[in-house]
Amino acid sequence: MKKDFLTLFSLKREELLWILKRAEELKRAHREGRIIETLRGKTLVMFFEKVSTRTRLSFEIGIYQLGGNAVFLNKADSQLGRGESIKDTARVISRYADIVMIRTFAQDTIEKFAKYSSVPVINGLTDSYHPVQILSDVFTIKEKKGKIEKVKVAYVGDGNNVAHSLINGAATFGYEVFVATPENYGPVRKVVVTAREKGGRINITSDPMEAVSGADVVYTDVWVSMGQEEERDRKIKFFKPFQVNERLLSHAKDDVMVLHCLPAHKGEEITEDVFESHADEIFTQAENRLHAQKALMEYLLLR
Repeated sequence: MKKDFLTLFSLKREELLWILKRAEELKRAHREGRIIETLRGKTLVMFFEKVSTRTRLSFEIGIYQLGGNAVFLNKADSQLGRGESIKDTARVISRYADIVMIRTFAQDTIEKFAKYSSVPVINGLTDSYHPVQILSDVFTIKEKKGKIEKVKVAYVGDGNNVAHSLINGAATFGYEVFVATPENYGPVRKVVVTAREKGGRINITSDPMEAVSGADVVYTDVWVSMGQEEERDRKIKFFKPFQVNERLLSHAKDDVMVLHCLPAHKGEEITEDVFESHADEIFTQAENRLHAQKALMEYLLLR
């Protein structure tokens, strides 16, 4: 029976831990110049309704490094742009490809596609969740900190798809998360409730200093996500107190790690000096998308 990866809860904890362990092995092999072609002859179809740098490159290069190949599609270049249904598109692509990655707007779109797809479907990002990003984030925290359980992660900014998946990750991987957002910009209540029911230590606040106090990791993202550009001026006014800067970081641990899923709007959600002083962590986080997603594709196709 095929498995999909639509949220972090799509797979069990032990399955995700296997993926993280395999990601370490694949990264080490890549750095040592060893070729691993476990997906030779496999084809990944990448369907994009939202533009991307890291998602496209990490998936396309990732399956290539594992011996497979990738095909890029967007709505304008497919029959979806001319009214073909998601249901029919999923059934057609399933006859051609071995695995599909979709980056789109509505979570319902990818849920419907997965329902009618006979091959595994990966969520490359929706407005609700960004699970492949959190796989990379957890991989990076473990790599840098040596552990993930009992780590305090503070997320400061918009209660968006990254925040939702980070909340899911707390229930899955055992870290404690504090999410600090302005009033009325917090995460969806159902996401928080579900993660708490699954054992996640989730703390929601409107005080960024409370969130960051004693944090091992401070995480931020853009204040204005794709598709929300018309809200830019109004949102920035509310979000200014939530900027990750030296003053805010002074409340975290001395060895605090700063993460950003990129792209960064320096001077808005994060100052340039903080970004540059933690650039190695941030760009390792971006690099690890490649290896975590290689491990994910291996798992969905081979195990």
